[in-house]
Amino acid sequence: MANLSTASAPDIPEVAAAAPAGPAGRLAERPRRRSRSLAHELVEGLGGQIQSQVLRPGDKLPTESEIMQAYGVSRTVVREALSRLQAAGLVETHHGIGTFVLEARPTTSFRIDPADIATAVDVLAVLELRISLETESAGLAALRRTDEQLAEMRRALDAFEAHVGDAGDTVSPDFRFHLQIANATGNRYFADIMSHLGATLIPRTRINSSKLAMEHLSQYLRRVNREHEEIYEAIARRDPESARAAMRIHLTNSRERLRRAQEASEAAERQGGAPV
Repeated sequence: MANLSTASAPDIPEVAAAAPAGPAGRLAERPRRRSRSLAHELVEGLGGQIQSQVLRPGDKLPTESEIMQAYGVSRTVVREALSRLQAAGLVETHHGIGTFVLEARPTTSFRIDPADIATAVDVLAVLELRISLETESAGLAALRRTDEQLAEMRRALDAFEAHVGDAGDTVSPDFRFHLQIANATGNRYFADIMSHLGATLIPRTRINSSKLAMEHLSQYLRRVNREHEEIYEAIARRDPESARAAMRIHLTNSRERLRRAQEASEAAERQGGAPV
């Protein structure tokens, strides 16, 4: 496991405040900074040490609990920061193993900053992109997936279902399911785009999707996972047309719920009422 040190990248001065390594690889405590988002601060600290090679490609990051203790933040903050680092292509999380630093990727002119996906309009735009991208991704996955990739999709859906009733983390397995479909295409560019966006492409990380659907959260999540199951079954039986149709229905449902809510909010504002 890699240690975090006080070294900082020359072009990222905020990194100087990153948590130092303590004895035996444990992370030292450090005070919070109130003037900035805690997740953003954590991204700056870890990201700067990756860019300055304090944390090198292949290094395993400390556990969530160790980062929580070192930075004095919640598990939610740590997961948000790791999601942003993954979206930036700096790290990759292997379920049940840990999070590892990736090799630097070539620069590209294409960029969607996950931190900017904050409003209903932003989420709607990303959903429109996903419909075109993931519909074809599902079809190709049905033709090209391996048994191992199918098994990973199954594990992601089982993890999702296990947390529906206990208000646990359903975002991570949701993202893993969609990312594994992209991996199963055999075309790395599908997976690259999905990895770039990270878990922020899941609408409920940015907005209250169950409220928009006027449903209890667990009811909403079960319906989402039923749509996932339709996609999975089509991929399992190697039916590309059904896989495309199931993915399109799944993402279009999300888009339409959001679109209707946005229209209702705009109508309320035009009439001088409170936004819905």
